[in-house]
Amino acid sequence: MSERVPSDHDSVSSHRAKIARSGGTRRPCLRLPDEAAVADGDLIRLSLGGDLYHARVVADSSGRLLRGAYDNKRLARTPGDGENRLVEWCEKTGRGPGSAVEVDELDAGYCYGVREPGKRVVYTVPDRPNESLADIAESLGRDE
Repeated sequence: MSERVPSDHDSVSSHRAKIARSGGTRRPCLRLPDEAAVADGDLIRLSLGGDLYHARVVADSSGRLLRGAYDNKRLARTPGDGENRLVEWCEKTGRGPGSAVEVDELDAGYCYGVREPGKRVVYTVPDRPNESLADIAESLGRDE
């Protein structure tokens, strides 16, 4: 069962981050703070504006970042197939390259929230999937 947690709760660690440009494009991406407990290639859950998405962590010479947030894991792995909800959120909130955001660590290595600085948000934090079921699903996905 999912848990609801406000961004100012004692269990939430908040870190300042920046919106950057994705490679040579003008599309926004999220440059993750050094404190985020994620590694290159990790798939995480990301809360934007109260909605949960899937995102894949990538690394470049400047650190780790998220180039997008998508409706499901498959789209996060193959981002050209779906709508980039991070771009939509940035447009809706007026956040562009160079803009500061707060990244809230809701479940280290699994779920994070992004919000505008100074705004309070109540997140719905999903339960982690059963590892053995996730491993089976992952192995089935590789056979496609």
